[in-house]
Amino acid sequence: MSENKKWHSLDLGLNKKKEASGACGCGKSQGSCNSQEEELSADEFYEAAINASIGDERQRDGFEQVFDVKMDRRTAFKKLTASLLIGAGAVSTSCSVVAGDDTKEKAQIDWEEQFKGNYKLMNDEEKQGTINRLMRSYELRTGKNISMTAENAEEDVLFGYAFNISKCQGYMDCVSACVEENNQDRNSQMQYIRIHEMKDGEGFKFDKADDNYYHEVPAEGHFYLGTQCFHCDNPPCVEVCPVQATWKEEDGLVVIDYDWCIGCRYCMAACPYDGRRFNWSKPEVPANEINKNQHYLGNRMRKKGVMEKCTFCVQRSRKGKNPACVDACPTGARIFGNLLDPNSTIRWVLENKKVFRLKEDLGTEPKFWYFMD
Repeated sequence: MSENKKWHSLDLGLNKKKEASGACGCGKSQGSCNSQEEELSADEFYEAAINASIGDERQRDGFEQVFDVKMDRRTAFKKLTASLLIGAGAVSTSCSVVAGDDTKEKAQIDWEEQFKGNYKLMNDEEKQGTINRLMRSYELRTGKNISMTAENAEEDVLFGYAFNISKCQGYMDCVSACVEENNQDRNSQMQYIRIHEMKDGEGFKFDKADDNYYHEVPAEGHFYLGTQCFHCDNPPCVEVCPVQATWKEEDGLVVIDYDWCIGCRYCMAACPYDGRRFNWSKPEVPANEINKNQHYLGNRMRKKGVMEKCTFCVQRSRKGKNPACVDACPTGARIFGNLLDPNSTIRWVLENKKVFRLKEDLGTEPKFWYFMD
């Protein structure tokens, strides 16, 4: 067995941290919190929001999850106001004698979507319900159809990725394929993948790398290294999310519920690999360029003010396909597969090549390796 094999250092059992919560979500394990009588400090509000999001929220329905979460007054007021406006609009429209059937149906869909729960807490029936509403809403708004799925993680699957530095020539076909596949905003030129051009002999100096080169490649005296979300086994981005809008799935994919994200960008700050992107404006994708084969946790259309990132193309990988970047690479520098399959190419690479990962000392256990021929 090769001494360079590192896949075994992953927590293949996907350890789950023990969760604790107080009786009322305030963080106290005993006694009354007197939440209606005492003024909470900013720190107490923050702790209450976290405890409410990971405590007994699993027993709450979507309506309770929207309203019954302790947080700072400004955020709570904004969420309450937005919910009431949507609700008032939906009720008004549905009761109007002049509104058409399609308008009333859309208002009802908006109402139901506003008060749905966190996706990771839904059962399969509830997941399919929100999928059906989103597809119908798109049809009502555009007159066109999309296909959206909600495939769950399969058993005995743990996705991993390897990048051959020797083969990458900096062509960026992977970047273009990723943008098209995942319906990324064209106006801001959002990109999940970064290709770093570095000088030979200087090591991995990201602060001196050129990530926006516009010359012919490969450039003499340089090498290329790609980065994206590494889908860590111990993802720090998940730890800091105050509303549990991002989490790690059983197949190792770190995902986001875009409808539950509040745009605080804590996860963006916590990621040591620059793997997350924020929508500062409403994402725009030309109608003729929209990829209509979508997954709820993947490439469905996002909105302003939420986080997004590489999902290893969940809409493809859970169907047994490679991520778009892997298939688009003209030099075969990208390898993707199931780490639990001893016959997979990714396992062969990890067992037979000298592989390494970025910032190993942080203990994030990224499922993304680099190697050279």
